[in-house]
Amino acid sequence: MKKWMIALMTIMIISVLSACGQVANTSKTGASNTGASNTSNTGKESGDGKSDLLVHSPDAKIASMSIHITNNLLALGITPVGSVIGGDVKDFLPHVADRLNGVAKLGVVADPDMEAVLGLKPDIIYIDDVYSGNDKSKFEKIAPTISIDMDSGTWRDHLKRIAEHVGREQQADQFIEHYEEKAAQVSKLIHNELGQDAKVMAIRMTAKELRVMGTRRPLGPIMFEDLKLNMADGVEKIAADQPYEVISKEVLPDYNADAIFVIISKGNEAKRNFDEMEKNPVWQNLKAVKNKHVYVLDGQKWLDYSSIGHDMALDDAEKLFTK
Repeated sequence: MKKWMIALMTIMIISVLSACGQVANTSKTGASNTGASNTSNTGKESGDGKSDLLVHSPDAKIASMSIHITNNLLALGITPVGSVIGGDVKDFLPHVADRLNGVAKLGVVADPDMEAVLGLKPDIIYIDDVYSGNDKSKFEKIAPTISIDMDSGTWRDHLKRIAEHVGREQQADQFIEHYEEKAAQVSKLIHNELGQDAKVMAIRMTAKELRVMGTRRPLGPIMFEDLKLNMADGVEKIAADQPYEVISKEVLPDYNADAIFVIISKGNEAKRNFDEMEKNPVWQNLKAVKNKHVYVLDGQKWLDYSSIGHDMALDDAEKLFTK
C-alpha cells in the first residue's frame, strides 16, 4: 500500500510540472505574437530571405527626406505626411505640388527641419544615403529609417527598391512597363518630325553659364536611351562622370545639331541671358535655329530624376511634337 501511494504521488507531481511547462510555452508564444503585431504596424523584417529589408504598410505615416524619394512614392500611389522641398524653388517642385496638398514641409535635403520631422511623429522615415546617410542615427531616434542610395542604379532601380519596402512591386513593374510604351510612342513622334538620322543636343541656360548636357543623368538617359535620339557631334566626349559641360556660345556651331532642346533655369537672370543669346548672330545662324527645330523644355520635369519626373517629361515632349 505504501509503495502504491508513493507511485501515485509521483505521477501527480509529473502531471503538474508538465502543465506548468505548457503554460510557460504558451506565454512565450503569446508575447512573441504580440510583438510581431505591434511592429507590423510600422515596419518589420521581411521573411523572404532579405533579412535587412524593412517592410511596412503603404498606409504608414512616412516622412521623406528626398524630393526624388517623394516623387517615387507618389508614382506608387503613396503620399508621405511630410517631405523636404526643392532647394532652388524653396517649395515642393511645381510639377507635383498639387499632389502634395496638406503635406508638411521638412526643409531642404541638405538642411532638414528636424523639429518638424519630430513633430510629425512618423512611422517610417526615408532618407537619401548620399545626403543623409551620416545622420541616419539621428533619424532612427525618431522612427525606423530606410536609407536609399539614390546615386546607385537608375530611377527604375530606385522605384523598385522603394516598392519592396511597401509591398508594391507589381505597381512598380506596371509603371515601368507603361513608361517604356510611352517612350516608344514619343520617340516615334520626334523622329517623324526631325528625321531618323537627326542629331540633337540639350543645353541649359543658367544665371551664370551656358551648359551642354551630356549622356549622364538627369537628361542624358531619357534623351539618348529612352527616346533613342542621336547625339550631336561632341556630346559623347563630355566626361562620363559629369552631367554637363560649361561652354561659350561661340562653340555651339561645332556640335552641328539638327535640333536643340533648351532648359532655362528659374529666375529673371537666366531668362535674360537666353533672350540675349537669341539675338546673337552665332545663335541665329545655327542649323537648328534656321530650321525652327529649337524646343524649350519644362526643366523641372526633365531635371527631376525620378519615375514620375521622367513620365511627365515624356508628356512634355509629346505636346511639343504633336501637331
